[in-house]
Amino acid sequence: MASPRKIAVMDEAQANQPFAYRHYSPEQLREVLRKMYLIRRFEEGAEDSYMRGLIHGTMHLSIGQEATATGICMPLTDADQITSTHRGHGHCIAKGAEVKRMFAEFFGKTTGYCKGRGGSMHIADVSKGNLGANGIVAGGIPIAVGAALTAKKMKNGKVVVSFFGDGANNEGAFHEALNMAAIWKLPVIFVCENNGYGMSTSTARSTAVKNIAERAAAYAMPGVIVDGNNFSEVAEASHAAVERARAGEGPTLIEAKTYRYRGHSKSDRNRYRTKAEIEDWVEHRDPIDHFEAELKEFGIIDDKGIEAVREAVKKEIAEGIEFAKDSPAPDIRDHADFVYTEVA
Repeated sequence: MASPRKIAVMDEAQANQPFAYRHYSPEQLREVLRKMYLIRRFEEGAEDSYMRGLIHGTMHLSIGQEATATGICMPLTDADQITSTHRGHGHCIAKGAEVKRMFAEFFGKTTGYCKGRGGSMHIADVSKGNLGANGIVAGGIPIAVGAALTAKKMKNGKVVVSFFGDGANNEGAFHEALNMAAIWKLPVIFVCENNGYGMSTSTARSTAVKNIAERAAAYAMPGVIVDGNNFSEVAEASHAAVERARAGEGPTLIEAKTYRYRGHSKSDRNRYRTKAEIEDWVEHRDPIDHFEAELKEFGIIDDKGIEAVREAVKKEIAEGIEFAKDSPAPDIRDHADFVYTEVA
């Protein structure tokens, strides 16, 4: 049996660990790493498929923002709901979506989440609480408030998270939604993924306040700023906001400072950022590299375990792409199916 002194030292050491390592099991943390890799490899696979002409239209990649999606979704259940954005692939996967069905949606196949009608920007998976991504900037914010109002009226205990980018904080829908959520103390969490640029315009040039979270004060709710590339910081903020929402104390605004490695979309020539700026984030602030280092530091995983995760994800992505390729395309005669709702 360990001596009381040794136990005290262990307790003190544990107390000094980041939130995630005190609150989640090693198995849960290894699953987070798997999802981070799944998000990144999915988007890389989608990007490659686009370049090969297998995917048409455009897409908005969140490579570099994996810690925000996984951290925010960590305390959520399948019953809890989210609304997403045009840059929403990571949110879908973090909330439990199958990558093979996401690829099928990208490829316009009937086995996709929206039968091939939604594509990259409009994936929804109601079974996992994903109410859908939205191509309209700030479009998902009032939808989340509506879902949160439903949850409060029905007293079902659900919490709703609305993901949006920094560009959305200057839209009227953002301010109207935050005001209404605060007045009615709705169980909704507003998550701004501030990657520094709304399309090609920096937040410094477009937003009057230095930190978007400062705008929470106008609506009598907490405004929290976190390092969006640090999983533990994001998860801690999400956990506190979820507890507050479930307790009936109302909404929270979380601003996650992060960065996208790719351009705004596939048509973005990316001339408004310097190569040095991008390289600095990639080399020194990568969320997956940071999380792996922490997991190794706290004895959660070793190099062999990390390699096993990478190989398993690589296999899942390859199988997902093949599933999408082999899936049937919609029949032109059914083009209006699953688009409109019949009214009795």
